[in-house]
Amino acid sequence: MSAGPVSPWEAALLGLVEGLTEYLPISSTGHLILVAALLGRTGDPGLNAFNIVVQSGAILAVLGLYRHRVAGMIADGWRLLSAGRPGRPPLAELHGLRLAIHLGIAFLPAALLGPLADDAIERVLFHPRPVAGALAAGALAIFALEPLRRRRSAGGFDLDRLTAGRALLIGLAQCLAMVPGTSRSLATILAGIAVGLHPAAAAEFSFLLGLPTLGGATLYKAWTAGDALMASVGVVPLVVGLVVAMVSAALAIRGFVAWLTRHGLAPFAVYRLLLAGAVLLVLARG
Repeated sequence: MSAGPVSPWEAALLGLVEGLTEYLPISSTGHLILVAALLGRTGDPGLNAFNIVVQSGAILAVLGLYRHRVAGMIADGWRLLSAGRPGRPPLAELHGLRLAIHLGIAFLPAALLGPLADDAIERVLFHPRPVAGALAAGALAIFALEPLRRRRSAGGFDLDRLTAGRALLIGLAQCLAMVPGTSRSLATILAGIAVGLHPAAAAEFSFLLGLPTLGGATLYKAWTAGDALMASVGVVPLVVGLVVAMVSAALAIRGFVAWLTRHGLAPFAVYRLLLAGAVLLVLARG
C-alpha cells in the first residue's frame, strides 16, 4: 500500500541501501524490501519499481571502476569487426571480446526467465518472510562452500581461462537471485568459485555480469512500471537515489574485493543469519 509520494530523504536512504548492498553477498533487493516495510510502503508498485531502477546508480559505479575492462571489450569487438578476413586476429588473442561473449552467455538465462517470472515473484516473494528464508538459505550455502573458497584462493584461475560452459553455469546460478534475499552477487560469486575461478576473479565477473543483468532489469521495469514509478517517486527523488547509490556502490566494491581475498564470505553468512532471525522475530511479535 502506498504511503504517499517518496520524499528525497527516503530516496536517499533507499539509494544508500542499494549501493552498499548490491555487490555484497547480502541481497540488495531483500534489504530494500525490508526498508520499504519499515517505511510503511510494502506493496507500493511505484516503490517496487524504484527499487529496481535505482540499480542504475550501481551500474554507473561498475562502469567507472572497471572502465578499462569495459573499454577492452569494446576495443576487441571493434578490432575484430574492422579487420579484414586475412588479418583477423584469432579469438584466443582477443581477451576482452572473449570476456564479453562469456558475459553474454551468462546473462542469457536471466534474460529469458526474468520477464516470465517477474510478476509472480513480485506478487508472492516481495515480502519480509520470504526474504528472511532466502537470507538464511544463502548463509548455509556460504558455510558449505567456504572450504572450497579457501582452496580457490590458493589455486583458482583468472577470467582469461573461463569457458563458455562455465559462464553458462554462473548464469544459471544467477537465476536463483530472482528470489529476493538470495543475492545476485552471492549466487554468481559462489558459482564462479565452484567452477574454478579465484574468488577475486569470481567477484569481478559477478560485478561485470551486473551490467547487462541490472541494466536489462532496469529498462524492463521502467518500461512496464514507469507510470507508477513517476507517480510514487518523481524526478528529484529518483535522481537523488541514483546518485547516492552510485557513490555508495563504488565505495562498497573497493572494500569488498580486498575483504573477500583476506577474510572470505563467512562473516556475511553470520550477518545474513542474524538479519533473518531479527526479521522473523519482529514478524512473530506482530
